[in-house]
Amino acid sequence: MAKQKSDPNYKIIAENRRARHDYAIEEDLECGIVLMGSEVKSLRIGKANIAESYAHVDDGELWLVNSYISPYEQARTWGHEERRKRKLMVSRRELARLWSETQRKGMTLVPLVMYFNHKGYVKLKIGIAKGKKNHDKRADAANRDWGRQKQRLLKQG
Repeated sequence: MAKQKSDPNYKIIAENRRARHDYAIEEDLECGIVLMGSEVKSLRIGKANIAESYAHVDDGELWLVNSYISPYEQARTWGHEERRKRKLMVSRRELARLWSETQRKGMTLVPLVMYFNHKGYVKLKIGIAKGKKNHDKRADAANRDWGRQKQRLLKQG
């Protein structure tokens, strides 16, 4: 996801860099997230973590579980829980497809990046992924190393 230079509202809040190492991501999907006011204020400061979180379909709704948004200091009285379940907004068709992917095909819904879009809304990009085994991770590392070595050889002449 490249940052658009002309767009002052676009800002990445939190990124799950470990996801691409641990999972083979087949497809990604952008969805909205239902937040409280103090959570949005905290996200504007950039205090969030989605590295240990995941999404799942429960009772016909999509939920983000175990994501961390730090408490906003000025909203002590009417603040929010840091690790509460947060509802994700997707269309019914996408929800049905996600349910079938997770229940029937054994896939996992992994949050990849949380960001403010060009309108200033908080969005979450989730990936439909399958877990990698250790030998898959080693093969990816070997391919990456070979790609670097190949680029060095081509650069040298």
